[in-house]
Amino acid sequence: MSLESRWKLIRFAITSLFLFGCWMLFTASTELYSVAAGVCASLLGGYLTYGVFIPKHQANLRYTVPNPLTLIIYLGVLIYYLYQSSFKMLVAVITGNCSPRIVHFRTRLKSDVARMTLANSITFTPGTMTLDLNDDHLTVHWLFCDTNHAKLAGEQVKGRLEGFIGKIWL
Repeated sequence: MSLESRWKLIRFAITSLFLFGCWMLFTASTELYSVAAGVCASLLGGYLTYGVFIPKHQANLRYTVPNPLTLIIYLGVLIYYLYQSSFKMLVAVITGNCSPRIVHFRTRLKSDVARMTLANSITFTPGTMTLDLNDDHLTVHWLFCDTNHAKLAGEQVKGRLEGFIGKIWL
């Protein structure tokens, strides 16, 4: 079996398992008929959509399947950043001390899933909002900008999140 056909099979399997997990979650039934219908529907849906669900150019499992231990650590770090920026927002609201700007910067992440996770994590953190994600370029509205240098602003906005996401996905 060639590497390309093996990757197609892996993408099909991951897509079908995800669809079957969703089926079981939404039907909440373990009756034989329901499970059999879910398997058939998931296999058919997986066959029809695996190319859309996992793009061919991301031919590596680390692009698709997260590292579970690092993912748990990342969620803890994200919660820490949420609280830290929430308190900073509280101080800014009370004192009126902020300098909003739109900053543009690049990310070193290669996976579409990793880039999307970074963009959503930035938006999830109070004081920042991702306006655009185009390949590896991010446009972010940042409430506490203290520099005009794009690379420095990007490092401050991304913080340590990019490094953790890079360990979860490529």
